[in-house]
Amino acid sequence: MQKNLVTGGAGFLGSHLCERLLARGDRVVCLDNFSTVDDRNIRALDSNPSFRLLARDVVEPIHLDVDAIYNFACPASPRRYQADPIQTLKTNVLGALSVLTLADRNRARVFQASTSEIYGDPEVSPQPESYWGRVNPFGPRACYDEGKRAAETLFYDYHQRCGVDIRIARIFNTYGPRMGAEDGRVVSNFVAQALTNETITVYGDGTQTRSFCYVEDLVDGISRLMEVSPAPPGPVNLGNDVEITIRELAETIIDLTGSASPIEHLPLPVDDPKRRRPDISLAARTLSWAPRTPLIEGLRRTIAYFEDTFTAGVVKRRKDDAWACALFS
Repeated sequence: MQKNLVTGGAGFLGSHLCERLLARGDRVVCLDNFSTVDDRNIRALDSNPSFRLLARDVVEPIHLDVDAIYNFACPASPRRYQADPIQTLKTNVLGALSVLTLADRNRARVFQASTSEIYGDPEVSPQPESYWGRVNPFGPRACYDEGKRAAETLFYDYHQRCGVDIRIARIFNTYGPRMGAEDGRVVSNFVAQALTNETITVYGDGTQTRSFCYVEDLVDGISRLMEVSPAPPGPVNLGNDVEITIRELAETIIDLTGSASPIEHLPLPVDDPKRRRPDISLAARTLSWAPRTPLIEGLRRTIAYFEDTFTAGVVKRRKDDAWACALFS
């Protein structure tokens, strides 16, 4: 029975991974400071004797006996990580140091949830792992983009100098049940707005693209990356390589929900990428992995989750400036 630590385990991706690890018979310690989520995503796991919750910050030293570490600790939506950019940078850098120190002490394998934001506003599409990116280090997104880049460097150095067994996934836009209704990401924005017949806010002219991976496919890729031996020689892109414009996504969600929402165009946020599409050939070659869930099917499941959430009254939609100005990722 493997002992796993999942930092940021109460979040969208972390909670799905905790569930998967428990389902295969492992023990899981979920660490989260609950700065951007509550315990709703993991409440159903409390009764599992193999699950333990630690309410604390990843930047603090961690003293646990574990076999594997999954580091998801950091807000991933622009609205959330820009709310406290200094804390975001600390979480990325000091959090990475914290989990790497623990991995070194335990001789544990450690996974870093990196991001497609590593590539910034790319001049190359699709983006391969060999592309160094085009990131603005002096802008509103830099706390996240540069924080994740620095974390990758720390992982590389701990591997080279200390022999720590590292795994890094550059995660592209992921969606599915348990997304926050007001976290500012494009799928959750559009679905919540469509279900309440509010105006759907599209930033820019809507021709910018994203590639959306369903959460179950993403978690499968992470599991394969952690289990494969030997490890791929560096970061691995995980995401869906089917590209869609933001305007097409909005129209698709309106159609699937039967919404009467109109579409409104707002100015494009600073440093927002124009194209986002992963080259996943390395994951296919080294992990025998590829996403399997079509976008339409994944959106149907996500919409059903939001409908249940709204019906249960768990999330109360509000019309305020923060919502209207939410950025997509």
